[in-house]
Amino acid sequence: MLEQRRQKLKEILTDPDEGVRRAAAEALERLESVLGADQLLEALKSGDRGVRVKALFALEKVNSPRVFPSLLAALKDPDADCRVAAVQVLGKKKNPKTLGNLVRHLRDPHPAVRVFAAEALGNFSDRRLVPYLVELLNEKDDELVRTAAQSLGHIGAREAEPALIALLADSRPGVRQKAAWALGRLEA
Repeated sequence: MLEQRRQKLKEILTDPDEGVRRAAAEALERLESVLGADQLLEALKSGDRGVRVKALFALEKVNSPRVFPSLLAALKDPDADCRVAAVQVLGKKKNPKTLGNLVRHLRDPHPAVRVFAAEALGNFSDRRLVPYLVELLNEKDDELVRTAAQSLGHIGAREAEPALIALLADSRPGVRQKAAWALGRLEA
């Protein structure tokens, strides 16, 4: 069935109308990513960290619920790079069912995972995330604080205003800059 769909889309790539050709190319790309999902999911079982990381990032283009169990499993990978990749992909996919898993990684032992988890949460327009991100504003890690402030700006919830205003007095210029940026994006 999928092979027939692929063949028909390949045939229409020569359509005289550019819009039709573009739509067919996009559809073909999506279909081939789904067809390649099995290979990517198998690659996640590899012992090679580089292969696993590449497979995780490639899963971002796969539009199928079948990828979520593997992405969530990758959050438990002992390798921080794999956890970072999984967090980033889950953040871009914006599936609300993954929020709890992403919030838990705000406490990951590896600093990069924490930063990318804070960034990923900014992709969700969910006010319930504000307290978790506000809590990060008290951390010593500059990058984590800047990222949390930026994510609060992306979420745009007014509840973040007092914490962001307090950040304007922070000794770190980069933190003050992100706080000012975020304040400009909060709902009026």
